[in-house]
Amino acid sequence: MAKAKKAKEKNVSKPAVATYHNYIGGEWVKSASGEWFENVNPADTTDIVGRFPKSNAEDVDLAVAAAKAAATKWRQTPAPKRAELLFNLAEIIRDNKQRYTEEMTREMGKVLKEAGGDVQEAIDCTYYTAGEGRRLHGFTTPAEMKNKFAMCVRQPVGLCGLITPFNFPMAIPSWKLIPALVCGNTVVIKSGEDVPLSALNLVKACEQAGIPKGVVNLVNGFGEAGAALVDHKDVRLISFTGSTDTGRKIAEACARDNKIVSLEMGGKNAIIVMDDADIDNAVDGSLWGAFGTSGQRCTASSRIVVHKKVYKKFVAKLVERVKALRVGNGLDPKTDVGPVIHEDAMQKIQGYIEIGKKVDKATLAAGGNRLTKGNYAKGWFLEPTVFTDVKPGMRIEQEEIFGPVTSVIPFSTLDEAIEIVNGVKYGLSSAIYTQDVNKAFYAMQELYTGICYVNSATIGAEVHLPFGGTKATGNGHREAGTQVLDIFSEWKSLYVDYSGKLQKAQIDAVEI
Repeated sequence: MAKAKKAKEKNVSKPAVATYHNYIGGEWVKSASGEWFENVNPADTTDIVGRFPKSNAEDVDLAVAAAKAAATKWRQTPAPKRAELLFNLAEIIRDNKQRYTEEMTREMGKVLKEAGGDVQEAIDCTYYTAGEGRRLHGFTTPAEMKNKFAMCVRQPVGLCGLITPFNFPMAIPSWKLIPALVCGNTVVIKSGEDVPLSALNLVKACEQAGIPKGVVNLVNGFGEAGAALVDHKDVRLISFTGSTDTGRKIAEACARDNKIVSLEMGGKNAIIVMDDADIDNAVDGSLWGAFGTSGQRCTASSRIVVHKKVYKKFVAKLVERVKALRVGNGLDPKTDVGPVIHEDAMQKIQGYIEIGKKVDKATLAAGGNRLTKGNYAKGWFLEPTVFTDVKPGMRIEQEEIFGPVTSVIPFSTLDEAIEIVNGVKYGLSSAIYTQDVNKAFYAMQELYTGICYVNSATIGAEVHLPFGGTKATGNGHREAGTQVLDIFSEWKSLYVDYSGKLQKAQIDAVEI
């Protein structure tokens, strides 16, 4: 009987792996390359989420052609009508939130609550930005001459290429896609190769919402597809979120063709903990900021700058809490910290841990080890890691690690803390914990970052405020809020002279 049972178990086949396609011109199509890649669960690499087309330059050509063919009709569609379709889209995402959340956790690894927040951000972004279809404000202004009217309006940029990363598989695509559409542009999305299903879910929702064929196009794949999109002569704008090195290359390529380029890149964010701070609240914020999404956020709290008077107390509480964090599969509701995205990421993070120990000679106070036994054997799991006694200038203090690693740095004065926070090449997000309103406002003024929090961690942006940073974090653009409209639209100044004669501004004198 035992042998018969074993034989029966052997004959039980695994469920067939789902196969997905590109979305070009309103049709779901295979890649011209005929090749596929597998999307795996980072918590269990034997779990294949799906097979996706490995797109090439020919696929990008077809997607761009479809977007170009749809451009005029979409541009001429009244903005309020475009907005109605986007409102429908928000409803569809909302109705499918649970499924999108579970599928996101399966392909990306972040815990269910965080994946739900990711989907919710896409919902919020879509509802909020749809409202701009009845605004898209320009302005009027007095003209220099009599009997002359002056105003300005927005017009679409044209065809937009959107290149998105793995860490926010639906939120970041929505930040780019929805404002591009409300402004009247058509788009080609190159999704993050590690998380293609979430972007595909968003595009399927666009199809269901009634967005016309060719307006939204999706190509899956790797760097070849991304490079073809960046280099394509008919693409007017590239919006990219990802690494600083890749962003620099994209900027150089776009400069050659005079393309508009919007870059959102790295961060080395810091929390300041003053001696008058609520320590327990600061520890809560530091845990969330450093280890949410396994530290794979551009806004992650990878540095914690703590006043010497409370340094030992803070470190003791932080280390105790970090050691209690539960690492595991994000689909388990009890999990606090999920896996990192893939083996390359694991190797990079482990490399920085070795640098911290052997080169920087910081104190490894918690974590630092890869988890490989039992339930961890088939995934990319790493202990949440804390370095203490870190000094400004150390590599682990200066360079973006993009994993569950944070450094605790002592300081004596607020000015010294601000200097430490500002002393890196990035300038995305910062935070200060203090009960002193004067210190809080002084820090908000002096911290040179695009985002600043008081008594909260460095993560948690809201869609109605601008998102972006200074220095090497980006190239000056802001996503979210109404400010994102300045990426995806161009200004047109309009002058109406109803004087019935030629008037020469700045030349003809106006009689008073």
